[in-house]
Amino acid sequence: MNGAECLLRTLLANDVDLCLANPGTSEMQFVAALDRVPGMRGVLCLQEAVCSGAADGYARMARKPAATLLHLGPGLANALSNLHNARKAYSPVINIVGEHSTQHLAYNAPLTADIAAIAATTSHWVRTLESPQQMGEAAAALVQATRQPPGQIATLIIPADHSWNPAGAPGPVLAPQRPCPPDASAVRNAARLIRDGAALLLGGRTLTRHGLEAAGRLAAAGVQIFSDRYAGRTTHAPDLFQPQRLPYFPERAQPLLAHLRHLILVEAQPPVSFFGYPTHRSLLAPPECECFTLAAFEQDGTAALHVLADTLRAPAFVPTSRPAPALPSNQPLTPATLGQAIGALLPHHAIVSDEMVSAGEPVLECLGLTGEYDHLPVCGGSIGQGLPVAVGAALACPDRKVFALEGDGSGMYTNQALWTMAREKLDVVTVVFANKRYRILDVEMGRTGAGEPGRAANDMMDLHRPELDWIKLSEGLGVPARRAATTGEFITAFLEAVTSAGPILIEAVLAD
Repeated sequence: MNGAECLLRTLLANDVDLCLANPGTSEMQFVAALDRVPGMRGVLCLQEAVCSGAADGYARMARKPAATLLHLGPGLANALSNLHNARKAYSPVINIVGEHSTQHLAYNAPLTADIAAIAATTSHWVRTLESPQQMGEAAAALVQATRQPPGQIATLIIPADHSWNPAGAPGPVLAPQRPCPPDASAVRNAARLIRDGAALLLGGRTLTRHGLEAAGRLAAAGVQIFSDRYAGRTTHAPDLFQPQRLPYFPERAQPLLAHLRHLILVEAQPPVSFFGYPTHRSLLAPPECECFTLAAFEQDGTAALHVLADTLRAPAFVPTSRPAPALPSNQPLTPATLGQAIGALLPHHAIVSDEMVSAGEPVLECLGLTGEYDHLPVCGGSIGQGLPVAVGAALACPDRKVFALEGDGSGMYTNQALWTMAREKLDVVTVVFANKRYRILDVEMGRTGAGEPGRAANDMMDLHRPELDWIKLSEGLGVPARRAATTGEFITAFLEAVTSAGPILIEAVLAD
């Protein structure tokens, strides 16, 4: 077998069976090997940031890595924005990057680049293959690197001749790595601090069902619990305890933590504001508050919460019922009325890829009251994630309905993801929040002390002249689309989307 086939067989043996690809000449041997090695699902993406964002969404839901197939340095560079988000989400992602053949590298051809340096900006593990005989071992090490808790990005750079030349046997099957168990002394210290009034901040993998069940017991014992708003995946359900998500803006977050002298971190870091502002400190907890780590990111924070709850003899959590939002009457569309409509109609066991940006908070307040759903936010702040993450989530969970709640400006970064949704017949409902503006920048301009925008500044935030037409964009990429300007129109379109197989897009035109 050649190197490409050896690579594929090693990946499959180690339970990597999805490749999100935007290949070029240096990757053609890998593409050809897809026909000889059954089991690997190749999914074509029209832009590399779709590949990396979809790999992130897949990893968050499947809890295992997918591979991306990228073309030399520029292809990897196009993927970096969503690899940044994946790194912040602690998603395991494999990058396979083609390189020029070894004899061609000496000639400084147009696509020659320092791929390893580019990869190092977002990857925890980077290796350039030195010979085809090393392919099996290197591919196994590649997979194993992504499995290091809590999840890593690993990149293998493969010169083209190492793919076409004969290789040795496929690499070994390696056992997945498990998070470290909780430290008994850390649990005892956390229990002592809680008795003195400490609060908890949860992140990482603790915000899915098993972790939230333990958190609910602790809350029933009177412990104040917050959640990291940038954790990669949070489960919401009427029967689950929901920690208070730390607000985005420091003037709202800092008062919530102002009384604390100790904050216990569980797969979380000390909370900081998203940006620095001239009138607010960066740390959200007060300066005198000491942060104590119950479980680091590489440890099993969920197990630590359960042991802590047992140590404190915490009672069972009893959920309090909250009424589901009522469907709004025929009103103009705003984030609040959209939230009411989506909250009332969102099906049980949905997955929500959230890139609503300025519209998000009113919508999220209405979700999770009628059924369970998983929330996938933008973890690293690099926009253009929402549509690709929805692609990956749908590939990971074909039995679940996926909703991409997307801003119109951020959606333009990776709208090519719609084509992949159509090609793969993914059950994704995309709702575009069309306010024709980078609305969040209106808020941030004032907060940074830059003043009111003049004509030139306004042009940097306005999406008119010409207006984006998401109906034509979506249909041109193969996804049926409808436009809604009132709650009545939106409810009709959303109900149709919920009750039929996707993909489908709804452009929700927000009132001024």
